[in-house]
Parts: sequence; C-alpha cells; structure tokens
Amino acid sequence: MMTDMYLISGFLGAGKTTLIQKLLTEAFKSKKVALIENDFGDFSVDAALLREGGYQVRELNAGCICCSLTGDFTTALASLLKTYRPDVVLIEPSGVGKLSDVERACRDRRFATSARITQKITVVDVKRCASYLENFGAFFEDQVRSAGTILLNRTELFPEAVTKAVELVEQLNPSAQVLAEPWKLLTAAEILSLPKETEPTDAQPHEEHTCSCGHHHHHHGHACCCHPHARGGADDTFDTMTLHLPQVFSPEVLGRCLRLLGSECCGQVLRAKGIVETETGFLNVQFLPGEHRFEKTNLQEHELCVIGHDLNRAQITAVFEGVC
Repeated sequence: MMTDMYLISGFLGAGKTTLIQKLLTEAFKSKKVALIENDFGDFSVDAALLREGGYQVRELNAGCICCSLTGDFTTALASLLKTYRPDVVLIEPSGVGKLSDVERACRDRRFATSARITQKITVVDVKRCASYLENFGAFFEDQVRSAGTILLNRTELFPEAVTKAVELVEQLNPSAQVLAEPWKLLTAAEILSLPKETEPTDAQPHEEHTCSCGHHHHHHGHACCCHPHARGGADDTFDTMTLHLPQVFSPEVLGRCLRLLGSECCGQVLRAKGIVETETGFLNVQFLPGEHRFEKTNLQEHELCVIGHDLNRAQITAVFEGVC
C-alpha cells in the first residue's frame, strides 16, 4: 500500500499549520498520520503543538529542506515510512523554503514503491502576498509556481485584497486550482478533492537533465538544489534567532515587546512564534509585522523563534530583557 504525501507550503505566517490542523481533524481522523515539520529556526512551536495532539512528528530545524537538510529529510521520511507505516504523511516545509526542493526530495527513487505525492498545496496570505512577491520573490514565486492547489487565507478579513491576490497567483501559476472562499466555508474534503498529482516518484537511478538554472545534472537518487546559497538561498537571505525567555511576563509587557519587535531598530522581523510564560499561564505567541496574537497552551516552554532579514540581534534581545 502506497503512503499518500501531502506537501503544505506557504510563506512565513501564511497559515500552513492552521490548514494542517483542519485536515487532521476533518479529513484524516480515521487515518494513520505522520508529520514532518521543517522550521528555519532552532525551536518549532508547530511541531510541539502537533506532538501534544498525539501525532507522530519528525522535526527538521535550523535550516531548509534544500542543500543542507535534503539528506536529513530523506532519512527522516524513509525512517517514518519503514517504522511507522503511515497512511498519510503531511510535510510542512519552512516558510522560507522552496516547494520545488521539497518535491524533488520526495521524488527520490528510494520512495518509488512506498510513497507518492498526492497533493501540493500552497497557502497564500491575501494581505501580504504582493509584498512578499516584491521583496522575496525567489521564494514566494517558487511556492506558488510549484503548487497544484493554491489556498488563499484571511479572505474574510481582507475582502478588498482578494481580487488582486487571485490575479497575482493566477499570473504566476495559471494551471493551479485556486480557492478563495473563507476557510470556515470550506471543508477539508473540498480542499482535498481537487486534482491530484499524477507524476510518479522518480524510480530512475541515473536520470540526466538540464535544470531551470541552466546547469546540466546527473541524478543518482539524490535531490539536487540548483540555487547555491551564495546566490540567494534562504541561509543568505533570512536571519533567525531563538530567544530563551525564562522570565514571567505580564500580558501588557509582552504586548509592548512584540510591538517593539516590529520597529525598524530590530531589523526586518517577518515572523516570531513560540511559547512564553505570563502571569496568567503559558501562551502560544504568534507575531507578524503589525499584528500579534496569544493563545493559551498546555505546553510549558520559554522559547521564542524570530525570523527576518538583517535582524538586529542585540536590539531584539534588549527588547525582551527590558533594556529598552
């Protein structure tokens, strides 16, 4: 029996984990499910929350499923398939990862008889997609162009942005199925009923081809990465830091810190997430530029992962240590 692999991509904060939770609760309740969570930072709150829900989760942290983590990814996937034998594997790449890299790794010949890519879904935030395309086009474009299904998020919150977002993604990928309905009106079954992947996992051990980068490659069952990190890989474009925060915050002070995190003096902070202790208990903290939210959690951690561009590490540390 072949394991179905679902690749869930999207830029930082697009809503990938929210979609995964929707699929888990609505579509895969009766399935044996495993997850692979890739996070660019050292701490993955998403993996911790999913593991708390009783799911089998493998983490790949501190990098992308690209040159540096391709071997780790294929090893983790092979181990999951062999030891856990899941019906479904949900793969969530880093928000700054390229979907094409993940797909290439999943088509490794060692999985030819055990797993298949069933669907490639990219989640797009209608409010931020134009900015991400302009500033981080190499990553955002790849996520959209490589998808079979594009699921627009926050359409009910920003209805004025929907038309332009649809035009943007359809221009990048006219063959993809685009869903713009509010998620509360969509069932997981409707999302998963869209056209599936038909291309088989690569079973050819010595396939030769010319990649879009113009380089000529011989494949020997290994995924290749055609964008050297020195020429714009995630490691060169994005920064990450993980803050250990043992102190207990008041909600007011925590909110102030997050507002300061969005200031120019901290660099260009694109995303922050983690678990922080407050006077009212532990909170799951989610930050995007100009907005943040808290949710109560049973997890007891003291870590906040920050991702961005040209981060001012000293300033960010000072913000949460109360120096500023």
